[in-house]
Amino acid sequence: MSEPDPRTADLGFARVDVDRAARTGDPEVVYGEGKTPDQVVAILRTLHERHPDRAVLATRLSPDALAVVARDLPDAVLDPVARAATLGPIPAPTGTVAVVSAGTSDAPVAAEAALTIRVHGGGVDRIDDVGVAGLHRLLAVRDRLAEADCLVVVAGMEGALPSVVGGLTGVPLVAVPTSVGYGASFGGLSALLGMLNSCAPGVTVVNIDNGYGAGVFAARVARQSAR
Repeated sequence: MSEPDPRTADLGFARVDVDRAARTGDPEVVYGEGKTPDQVVAILRTLHERHPDRAVLATRLSPDALAVVARDLPDAVLDPVARAATLGPIPAPTGTVAVVSAGTSDAPVAAEAALTIRVHGGGVDRIDDVGVAGLHRLLAVRDRLAEADCLVVVAGMEGALPSVVGGLTGVPLVAVPTSVGYGASFGGLSALLGMLNSCAPGVTVVNIDNGYGAGVFAARVARQSAR
């Protein structure tokens, strides 16, 4: 009979990758959708036990899951807007990521990106409600855009904001389309296609509502830049 793999914690319903931090610098993150609240708690507790010196993260938590995490893991910090929870100390920030959002309706995705950046060791500067319908709001914060090591630009509707930001600064930029918009936005597909077809050079794009993926990328850029 083979010996258990120390790089994996077998919980029966999940095989948790406890070696990921050693390989990539960042622990595994719990994706809450499709998991029961008790499964979320068990995985989060296991990751915390293996990485007690830094925060571990659970994303896309339902209200029921947030309530069970609060009950069973009283040291956890909940972020209801980001629909996420952390357990353990947030690392000291290295570098700065500006998280730029077009409107209030984009707040859940922007909050997920911002929390992810903090958990992954980057500093965050939130710049909210600067969509292109009121361009003067964005122009008023150009200095903050230029001072960042990386930008996460979150927008729904037609997804124009990353193109405008990409034309104002040469800071590395990752665009996040959101599923916010009227019927012809097709659940964020219009924003996604608009960002993929951006005429501003250097705009990279993640999937619809993927604040987490953008946050990991941006935090790593900021950490490298700060070195």
